[in-house]
Amino acid sequence: MTNALGLDAIASVSGPVSRASNSGTSSSGVAITWLGHATVLVEIDGRRVITDPVLRHRIGPLVRIAPDPPQPGTVDCVLLSHLHADHTDLPTLRALERSGPILAPHPAREWLTARGLADVRDLRPGDEIGVGELRITATAAVHDPRRRPLGPAATPAGYLIRGSSAVYFAGDTDLFAGMAELRGAVDVALLPVWGWGARVGAGHLDPRSAAEAAALIAPAVAIPIHWGTFALARPARRAVDPERPAREFAAFTKQYAPAVEVRVLAPGERTAL
Repeated sequence: MTNALGLDAIASVSGPVSRASNSGTSSSGVAITWLGHATVLVEIDGRRVITDPVLRHRIGPLVRIAPDPPQPGTVDCVLLSHLHADHTDLPTLRALERSGPILAPHPAREWLTARGLADVRDLRPGDEIGVGELRITATAAVHDPRRRPLGPAATPAGYLIRGSSAVYFAGDTDLFAGMAELRGAVDVALLPVWGWGARVGAGHLDPRSAAEAAALIAPAVAIPIHWGTFALARPARRAVDPERPAREFAAFTKQYAPAVEVRVLAPGERTAL
């Protein structure tokens, strides 16, 4: 990954992951439950928003190595960052109980509607929509837009969810300078720090570049996602230490953005802010 901030690398970190401990009622109206991979339940001002819902045990060649997630219950809105199968899982979307729209990257609406999903709205970066008292804005992301092998393409997106507090879901993205435009506007940043393989390629954040993103955005709290959930079915091709990306992200952030609090959640764990 490009070291956009010109910061020196730090050594790999050993020892246990520091876990979030605040799972009670939120005084600010915000609670975050990480359900694994890029699936996060955001509860804010009485509304329930879920990101990239993937709740099955197996997705193509990938199997869940974390515990199967609990069912989230009825949600008010679904956010889809891009159309890759490990982020836009059609069986999960069809089974999900929801009372509001699916927000998807443009121009995914027609493709999703043709597959049996109702109330789909596609957004370009900069587009905004209201869900009850919340305002949700699509943001830029740098990622492969195609659904392989033969599916459609849609412009990848992140989302800024604003109510009494603001939560940024980065989706799947590489580091880019435009992240700095969010500086001062984000209370909680949900940042991908890895993937499902032994390495990550272009279009992804790794622990170091995710920490650089945290330094650009300067949220009050950063929560690492997109790690330690799925792996290839053959154990020989899995990462030896699936918690390593979260540990390294916490350490890099401590150096690059010391004012940012990192909360590391286990899959299924909830934290309130």
